[in-house]
Amino acid sequence: MVAGALLWVAASAHAAQTLDVLHWWTSISERQAANSLATALAGEQITWRDAAIPGGAGVGAFKVLKSRVLSGHAPDVAQLIGPTIGDWAQLGLLLELDDVATDEDWQTAFFPTVWKLSRFQRHVVAVPVGIHRINNLYYRPEVFAEFGLLPPRNWAEFERVAAHLQRAGITPLAQSSEPWQVATLFETLLLAETGPAFYRQLLRQRDPNDWLDARVRRALERLRSLKRWMPQPLAQRSWDEMARGFARGDAAMWVMGDWARGELNSFGLEVDRHFGCAAVPGTAGMHLYSVDTFAMLSDDYGKQRQQEAFARLAASVPVQLTYNRIKGSVPVRRDIDPAQLDPCSRQSWQTFGQGEAVQAPSIVHRMATDEGMKDAIIAQVHRYFSEDQIPATEVQRRLAAISKALK
Repeated sequence: MVAGALLWVAASAHAAQTLDVLHWWTSISERQAANSLATALAGEQITWRDAAIPGGAGVGAFKVLKSRVLSGHAPDVAQLIGPTIGDWAQLGLLLELDDVATDEDWQTAFFPTVWKLSRFQRHVVAVPVGIHRINNLYYRPEVFAEFGLLPPRNWAEFERVAAHLQRAGITPLAQSSEPWQVATLFETLLLAETGPAFYRQLLRQRDPNDWLDARVRRALERLRSLKRWMPQPLAQRSWDEMARGFARGDAAMWVMGDWARGELNSFGLEVDRHFGCAAVPGTAGMHLYSVDTFAMLSDDYGKQRQQEAFARLAASVPVQLTYNRIKGSVPVRRDIDPAQLDPCSRQSWQTFGQGEAVQAPSIVHRMATDEGMKDAIIAQVHRYFSEDQIPATEVQRRLAAISKALK
């Protein structure tokens, strides 16, 4: 009986030192970034039990999370981002991290936008781990140098560069037909046309008439016009497959969030040497962002100590620098040394640090709006991109009607 009791106590202690972490990081660089967090936890004698769910933009992971919570098997830690954090907090499902935030002075250390995203009704309910910039144009320096080309700063320059490359037999622009990737390209074009202020107004105020604005129409028309610079026929390829293709030289340019840079780095490629990084034409000085965050699911508070340790570690300066260097994102803290960042990361971190005036929350990556509006925008934009007979004005009318219905 005594031996059995001791075994039970030992097993319980071991279980209590394990955190079940649900996320959607499954590419090479994402796995490496997750491993860096797991290694930091191991230093605290806490085991990261991995629950990675494949699927770009977290579509599959959100479905699994809901299913697990409803079945009574919620993970200890879950990747949640944007307005969805508030949805889960409102249900009383998230552990409040106020003590950790106060002890570590997160309010001072974090960028104001990040601090705001971490809170719900004056309580800290999530730990941010990295800021992604989405309006990135990646290009192949050796190809540009061969033809004496420079990274395009506006769309007129882009058209000239793309035409030159196409005449030389080089595919100018990489693109997948996967809906969220098409919509990610669109939101960068929308930002280029509208600027951050109107972009935020469009998604936050939910005035249906804003969707009828000429700038929205121009962004849609540019999305379709860019098809002539893409490989034909377009295939539905995952973003990490696109990264491998870009690394092989399948195309000269690619618009994608900076998780792509993390993936290119995982192949042994270096920024400014093997690939270049610039802002999408028309968006220099702007930051279309997504912030990766983790929330702690509270049940009986049996894992509170381990969950708080995770939060404390994930936001610390050493872990921030290590993790974001691998992931391609940048630290959520404004007290790090920018000299430790590569040129592309440094530009992202410094631009974001200029404040809300230059910031635009991603639609596709759950920063700007609720799930219903996000899904509607992705569906309408993808349909428009795929079916050439649909006029841009019809998409605008549909989005206006959806915005009105969901408001």
